[in-house]
Formats: sequence, structure tokens, C-alpha cells
Amino acid sequence: MTEHIDLRSDTVTRPTNAMHAAMQSAELGDDVLGDDPTVKALERRISDLLGKEAALFTPSGTMANQLAIRSICEGGDEIIAHRDSHIIHYETGGPAALSGCMIATLEGEGGIFTAEDIKSAMRGVDDHNPFDRMLVVENTHNRGGGIPWRLEDFEDVAFQARNLGLHVHVDGARLFNAVAASGYDAKTFATSADSVSVCFSKGLGAPVGSALVGPEKMITRARRFRKMLGGSMRQAGMLAAAAIHALDHHLERLVEDHENAKLLARELQDVPGITLRLEPEKTPTNMVFFTLDERGPDAARYCEQLAAAGVQMIPLGPYMVRAVTHLDVDRAGIMHAAGVCRKVSDALGMTSQGARR
Repeated sequence: MTEHIDLRSDTVTRPTNAMHAAMQSAELGDDVLGDDPTVKALERRISDLLGKEAALFTPSGTMANQLAIRSICEGGDEIIAHRDSHIIHYETGGPAALSGCMIATLEGEGGIFTAEDIKSAMRGVDDHNPFDRMLVVENTHNRGGGIPWRLEDFEDVAFQARNLGLHVHVDGARLFNAVAASGYDAKTFATSADSVSVCFSKGLGAPVGSALVGPEKMITRARRFRKMLGGSMRQAGMLAAAAIHALDHHLERLVEDHENAKLLARELQDVPGITLRLEPEKTPTNMVFFTLDERGPDAARYCEQLAAAGVQMIPLGPYMVRAVTHLDVDRAGIMHAAGVCRKVSDALGMTSQGARR
């Protein structure tokens, strides 16, 4: 029986033995000097995969997003994004600190908004206003519950944004989960975007790394800012080799994570004190969100008790818990985690309404 199940995030994945072998055999150079062949190969691979002119390998998705903003925006500009976007909640105020930008927030269930929402958020040209410069779309949307955008919905908002003069940037940290869940391919989705960031160290299982993909002029500018921010790396080909291996071997298996998320949701739906955010069969990708009744333990305490029993999840609010499936946790691990949730709920005296008995 598995004793430790980590469902805090898909970022906790560790390289497989085959990925380790690819890293150890990678041809190396000095990426700062522009001659690491494996990094170059990865950048060509991901730009071709998304149908863009160029790509830049970065240490993290946060850096990729912030480089996109810094390369396109000027101080005093405004970015339009959903209020639950990663660039707002998880990038330490980067748009303001690094680029001097404001953010106008949009509403929308699951992180999804409409073309009309964008139009309503535009301030228009006036000396009193910040300049509307960029739209950020997150796919899949993390805080929205791992919800992927429908292709036609994204095409509508991208068309509107471009007509309004906005640069369309996709935070695609989990874009390949969206692809696996939605039936479109990555290049088709990216066609309507000006730039895209993708992450290799989440569902794809690489230890480190993301990429910013877009027009060559933008990527050239982003490369300079990457150096300025300390994100340039030397023999980074070892990390790039892991990303290439992930693209070769881990894309198709993402559906397994999605099935495991549905399985976890099914097993949790009748656990005392838990209310699923979505019905099990409507769980779209690799994330399961559930709430605890406010009359019972809060999310922090509940997760502490889970961790003490060998299962890790993460509190995302006072009474909201998130679990993320990934390649390091198989079906048996999911069943074990669900069983621990049931035992913890019982130990905490939670009823079907989440209150103490």
C-alpha cells in the first residue's frame, strides 16, 4: 500500500528513469553564449508545435509570463485578465513590480469570459487612462478548477481583443491538459494568440522549465529581459532534454491523469463533510476541488490531518481544498488517498453536512 500520496500539485512530479537517461546523455553547450544545442532543439520543437516563429526556454512559467508582459507592455499600461488569473495571484505582483502595469479584472465562471466582457473592460484612449495593451487568457484555468477553454470561445475573445488593439497572451502552463481534454491540437489553439507560455514541469513531468513562444522580434526582446532578470542558464541542455523527452513521451498519457481525477471525485462525492465543486464526470482535467462546511474544520486543518495520514492536498481558501493528479500517482494511489479522506473526515467528526457530530 502506498504510504505517501502527494496531490498538492502536478509540479511535484519527479523525472522518470527514462527522463533521467535523456538528461544524462544530452549534448551540452552554454546557452547564455547561444550554443547549447539541446536548448536550441527544444526551442525549435516547441515553436513548431505551437506554430510560432520563435521560443525562449525559461526556468519557470512565472518568468515566461512576466517576460511576455515586459516585452510587450510599457509602464502605465493596463492588462486585462480574469480576476483569478495566475499572473494576479501567484506571481508576486510581477506585472506592477517588473513592468509597471495595472490589471483590469474580468468575471466569469471557471475563469472563462466573453468577447463582450473584454469590450466592456476597455477604457478607451484618454489622457486620464492607462493604455489597454494586453489580454491574458489562462488555459487550463487553475483557480477556475482546471477548466479548459473551448476553441470557439477562445477564438471569439481573441478576435475581439485583436480588433481592439490588444496583444493576446495565453498562459498555457497546462495547455497540453486542455488539448488532451478538448480535442483540438495545440497549434490550432495557439493560432489566435500572439504569444503563449507553456510549462514542462507540471503534467509533463520535467523537473524544471517553461517556454515563451511568439513572434521572433518579441522573443529576441524577451531573451534580453531574461538575462536582466537572472533567468539565463549555462549548460541548460540537461533540463531541455527532460522537456524534449516529456514532449516525446508524456503528452498522450495526460488523459490518464484526467481519468484519475474523475476517479478521485467519484470516490469523494459521498465522503462526509465534502462538497465537490463539480460533479465527478464533469471534472475536466487533472484537478479536483471540494469545499468543507463552515461548521466543521477549515481547509488548513483538514489538510494538516490528511498530511499526518500520508496524503497531501492544498488549501486554496478557508474551506476550499484542491487535489491535482499527475504521473507519480496511479489508480491505486488515488483509491488510497480517497480512503484516507474518508478516515480523516470520520476522525474529525464530520457529518454529511460538514458539521461536527
